[in-house]
Amino acid sequence: MPVIEVDHLSKRYGPKLAVDDVSFVVRPGSVTGFLGPNGAGKSTTMRMIMGLDRPTSGRALVNGQPYQTFRDPLRQVGALLEAKAVHSGRSAYNHLLALAATHGIPKSRVHEVMDMTGIESVGKKRVGGFSLGMGQRLGIAAALLGDPKTLILDEPVNGLDPDGVVWVRQLARRMAADGRTVFLSSHLMSEMAQTADRVVVLGRGRVLADAPIAEFVAGAGTDGGASRVLVRTPDPDRLFGAIGSAASAVTPREDGAFVVVGPDAQTVGAIAAQVGAVLHELTPMGASLEEAYMALTRDDVEYRSEGAA
Repeated sequence: MPVIEVDHLSKRYGPKLAVDDVSFVVRPGSVTGFLGPNGAGKSTTMRMIMGLDRPTSGRALVNGQPYQTFRDPLRQVGALLEAKAVHSGRSAYNHLLALAATHGIPKSRVHEVMDMTGIESVGKKRVGGFSLGMGQRLGIAAALLGDPKTLILDEPVNGLDPDGVVWVRQLARRMAADGRTVFLSSHLMSEMAQTADRVVVLGRGRVLADAPIAEFVAGAGTDGGASRVLVRTPDPDRLFGAIGSAASAVTPREDGAFVVVGPDAQTVGAIAAQVGAVLHELTPMGASLEEAYMALTRDDVEYRSEGAA
């Protein structure tokens, strides 16, 4: 069974502990998202999983063994960690052909992955002239070359246009539906919310959360777990005057609606009925993945913009 096991993994660079006793399991059949602020240790963890960095302590196994022990690594794990790690003078086709030759992968598969990733038309061009997005597509093509059981992608949508972002999402979902193990990182929370089934969140090198997305959002929601309700009413003064201190906040939106924090939708509706306030909309609002992530990691951001809370 294709699975990634990270067991008490730590990595120290001199006095800095980049990864601190990290443990989690990435299982097949679903997409696991890897989240965390810059400097949280995500890329270092992925590099240790791939055997590119030696852990100070702990271990990482892929499909039951260390990555570096595989005789056919491209058929076991497809990885995109550094899209620019390609000889700039080579064509995309020759780069993939050279990788395929090391594993006895036929030329037909090279053309197949080039077509899958949309780079067939530029296959004979030198990689040094590729845009960031085309470089990402080439890196994903290399990851798919061996038709692997496990896919590890570090920021795969970086530099891609909207069509490319959707394509990566569909690819990840399709691979997971096929029973493969899919582990990817991204800074695009809205995209991760549509792609991942589960998230592992790092902060300052430690695991802050490891849970299904729905559970993570519900458990790490904003406003201390208070209800949030979207309200549209032509009688805001009457309604919110009656709600009074039962709401910890009433925030107007640009579209004329209000976000009420505190009472749930049933309570707001009952108060409106009591005071005769007309309601045009009354919708419970759940926290988004981005809001839950920001609430969880606000104390673990290494570099914070001026004025940030």
